[in-house]
Amino acid sequence: MFKQGLFITAELRIKPDIDLDTAIAAIHSFCEDMNSEKGCSMAVPLQDRENPRRFIFWERYEDKAAFDQHFQAEHTQRFINSGLTDFVQAFETQLLTMER
Repeated sequence: MFKQGLFITAELRIKPDIDLDTAIAAIHSFCEDMNSEKGCSMAVPLQDRENPRRFIFWERYEDKAAFDQHFQAEHTQRFINSGLTDFVQAFETQLLTMER
């Protein structure tokens, strides 16, 4: 079971004019790089079964600072600048606890 942290669920879509296999290879590489980031303990890409161009990323960071640092990483900037995907939406969540 995971300990508390910052959980991100992000939806991305591969652009219509981009080759699907090329984009999937880039997504795999990007998630491998994310999993090596300090403060990131999980980066998992999930592909929609009905729309293969739609991806959900599940990510877990130790804290907001680690998440912010993720956007400074060279591999993140390279993926963003590749223009392969469109960002749709993201949610920042935490584990449900009984504490309020």
